[in-house]
Amino acid sequence: MAEKIISPGVFTDEIDQTFLPAAIADIGACVVGPTAKGPANIPTIVTSYSEYQQVFGDTFRSGSNYYQYLTSHTAREYLKHADKLTVVRILAGDYSEANASVPSVGVTTGENYSTASIIFNGIPSGSALGGSDKFTIGSTDFVFVSSSLIDERDNTAEQVFVSFGTSEDEAALNLANAIGSSSIHSLNLSASAMGSKKMHISGSSAGTKGNYTVATSSDATVTAARTVYPMTAQKADDSTVSDAIFADLLTGGTDSTAGGTSFKLNTLSHGTLLNSSGSALTSSNNVLLSGSKDNIRWEVTSRNNSKGTFSMTIRRGDDSIKRKKVLETWNNLTLDPNSNDYIAKRIGDQVNVLRDSGGTDPFLQLSGSYPNKSKYVRVSDVDLTVDYLDENGNINDIAGASSLSGSLPQTGSGSSHGAFEGGSDGYVGFDAFGNQYGTSTKTLFYNEISSDNSQGYTLGAAAGKEAYEDAINILGNQDEYDINLVLLPGLLNNVSNHKSIIGKAIDMCEDRGDCFVIADPVTYASTITDTVNEAEARDSNYGAMYWPWVQVIDDQTGTYRWVPPSVVMSGVYAFNDKVAQPWFAPAGLNRGGVDAAIQAERKLTHANRDTLYDSNVNPLATFPGQGVVAWGQKTLQKKASALDRVNVRRLLIKVKKFIASSSRFLVFEQNNAATRRRFLNIVNPFLEQVQANSGLNAFRVVMDESNNTPDVVDRNIMYGQIFVQPTRTAEFIVLDFTIQPTGATFPE
Repeated sequence: MAEKIISPGVFTDEIDQTFLPAAIADIGACVVGPTAKGPANIPTIVTSYSEYQQVFGDTFRSGSNYYQYLTSHTAREYLKHADKLTVVRILAGDYSEANASVPSVGVTTGENYSTASIIFNGIPSGSALGGSDKFTIGSTDFVFVSSSLIDERDNTAEQVFVSFGTSEDEAALNLANAIGSSSIHSLNLSASAMGSKKMHISGSSAGTKGNYTVATSSDATVTAARTVYPMTAQKADDSTVSDAIFADLLTGGTDSTAGGTSFKLNTLSHGTLLNSSGSALTSSNNVLLSGSKDNIRWEVTSRNNSKGTFSMTIRRGDDSIKRKKVLETWNNLTLDPNSNDYIAKRIGDQVNVLRDSGGTDPFLQLSGSYPNKSKYVRVSDVDLTVDYLDENGNINDIAGASSLSGSLPQTGSGSSHGAFEGGSDGYVGFDAFGNQYGTSTKTLFYNEISSDNSQGYTLGAAAGKEAYEDAINILGNQDEYDINLVLLPGLLNNVSNHKSIIGKAIDMCEDRGDCFVIADPVTYASTITDTVNEAEARDSNYGAMYWPWVQVIDDQTGTYRWVPPSVVMSGVYAFNDKVAQPWFAPAGLNRGGVDAAIQAERKLTHANRDTLYDSNVNPLATFPGQGVVAWGQKTLQKKASALDRVNVRRLLIKVKKFIASSSRFLVFEQNNAATRRRFLNIVNPFLEQVQANSGLNAFRVVMDESNNTPDVVDRNIMYGQIFVQPTRTAEFIVLDFTIQPTGATFPE
């Protein structure tokens, strides 16, 4: 009471008993299995199938054919009707990300030939450069000895620009930057003294690619042969002259020291698919031999030495210089850790590493200072330029010779043209010939999955089995991962190497108490007897099995594929929750239709369905005009109770998840009647809503002095009891048709 009571009167106060905590986050399914790319063993949330494709890919090549993992098919079906899916990619052994070292400019003691651009002045109209034509850089004279600098098809230029760089595109960028700055050097040609050094242009004609070397007067080679690029130059009046030559010139000696690494980029995905370097470039357009839609490349597009900034793009691995496919653009980056534009701060440098793999309690350890804002890369090993500018806005030349500016990255896309390398799939996977790594065994997909070969993974081997077990153990942390459904497409209960992993997943769900497993009982072409035996070997109301396999269309390749039931049942569960509630049965003609199925492996008879359902296998029935339909909703629990039905188990999962999450707001509050009322004000309205939506017939919540006695309170416990009567489903409709004689009276 706010007022101080001294004299008589009426005093009012307000007691708010309508407190509600913040709503719990949306809860979705989790799929565990191999993917084409993506972060390994790190639960990652995607909110659409397009995002799944971006992060985890879809099609990949194995041998002479293209496939998708069952994980992709499952994600596609689920995300048709849901907007949240947690994906755990399986990799094992020494898997790794791909990386790229972005080269720095280096420190120059004279002119920086790797970035400067040059104007040749005074070129006689209609004349080519010959042996007596000289240009000077610093105190060094260079003379052209053979061939010509200008294409003789158009030799009317009076002024020619030549730009230096580590690649054709970098040379072009250097020229563009130089035109607006003081980094253009004017070189007058004359017939005067030859000088002490010469430039030989050999093996080429004007306007075509060739090689040149820089040599002393004794012709001893100073640098290795470089490529000469035919590009576009400028006349004095700024009009364009086609096919003049730009050069990729890197001079050695004391004039310039080679740059090191400005920084490294590491892919957020793991695996060999992220390697985009290949063995060579396929053309002057910088097309990477191993560049694909699933990997990336980098390019530094500009650099400003005076400010210490640069811009960078992340491009798709299968693009070219002429047709760039830019995925991300990062402008005005710096290497100065004190700047808000510091590259690690802007792009991110964090990485999760799996620790204690193979143990009972693996965990993800996060390192790095800045969260990853890029969807593709993180930054490491930055060559820092601390306090790049002084108080006057000038470069802090602490070590002399422009040491800070020498740490900045070269423009262009580097000697490997922006490629990444070093990615590894680790122990599991398959090679380019479609065989499992280290064997001559063909990788088996879809209906060919066997005990020792499931989509390229040998789960009998320790590393392959541990990868799944690590994922399941990590998902056991219910405070970290909000999931209500676990999917393991590609694991089959009748396969000895798979059975224990499925059992571990069910145990994890039971321990959490808030999620449910859809398990696949048997391999393709198994019998009803085989299927029944697998279901009867389990006893849990936290799992369910469906049968038979169904045929779907691979939307990426246009091929018909046989997939296990969990793949399509993920979509049925998502649709059920979208149009109804989790406590409705994901079965029947209204909510159990498998719209993705072209046909079932076997069209079940009524007797077949009886046999399966009696052993807790939910049939996928085929009805004329209706297609394939989930025609059952039993859990794997053997003993008859309300919890032997999927809808009741999922009702309890929903209710327990909400009440447990909401009650966290009361932990460490005072253990008194007011706090207990707050609990009741949270739980009762929620259960009333569930009841109104046909989830409960009746309920009662007790949390008062009757069950919170003094000895309970003294032990710091606040005790509550929740009684619920779940609504049952009408699975059996019995109709009696009574035939009566004419004139008989119908009973009331």
